[in-house]
Amino acid sequence: MTLSTVPVIFDLDGTLVDPAGGITGGISAALTELGIRVPAQAQLDAMIGPKLSDSLLHIAGVPQEQLAEVIRLYRAYYLETGIAQSRLYPGIRELLEGYAVAGRPIAVATQKPEGLARIVLDHHGIAASFSFIRGSAADEAAHTNAPRGKTEIIAAAMSDLRTQHAVMVGDRAQDVAGAMANGLDCIGVSWGFAPDGELHEAGAVAIVHSTTDLVAVVEGMDAVRAAALSEVRNDGTV
Repeated sequence: MTLSTVPVIFDLDGTLVDPAGGITGGISAALTELGIRVPAQAQLDAMIGPKLSDSLLHIAGVPQEQLAEVIRLYRAYYLETGIAQSRLYPGIRELLEGYAVAGRPIAVATQKPEGLARIVLDHHGIAASFSFIRGSAADEAAHTNAPRGKTEIIAAAMSDLRTQHAVMVGDRAQDVAGAMANGLDCIGVSWGFAPDGELHEAGAVAIVHSTTDLVAVVEGMDAVRAAALSEVRNDGTV
């Protein structure tokens, strides 16, 4: 690793891991058990990425007094069945292995509860690839001292990495907004759950369609940073 190596912070669901129905199936099962109407599939897919409690309240229309129980039932389903349904997106394992060999610092910043995120990453055998894993608080239904949002989670990952020059990689507008709030660029991945146009409208600096594309964009950022550092060394006024 050199000073020009840009650390990378990854979102989890929709970026590294395809939930493959594990999330939406769990939400459907929890709502059904409590007699709450299950949203259409497009609405269920839209719930992947944002904070679960917000999605349940504002997309699924779960009454506030039933929120904690829906989340409890969902988590039980997800641990028992949902994680096993998930899979890594094509090229992710090789991407992370390549970054490990190169010594590039990488971290995870997800709105999934931090402990659960570790379980998912362990399940797929990639947890050790990351220097740090950051997620939300365990109690997603709490409103007193509310769990950290994406902006705060990304900030925590940046603090762990001891850098102000990382790049975020994610699949939803929340990833882009959280990155921008921390002064970071965000690379959007097209294989996640964003509707057409969402990442572009949110301000992603690039949208990639494969891990090969992602590697190329990050290496381009390395080159830009190397050039900037060279200017500083050659001209102290810059």
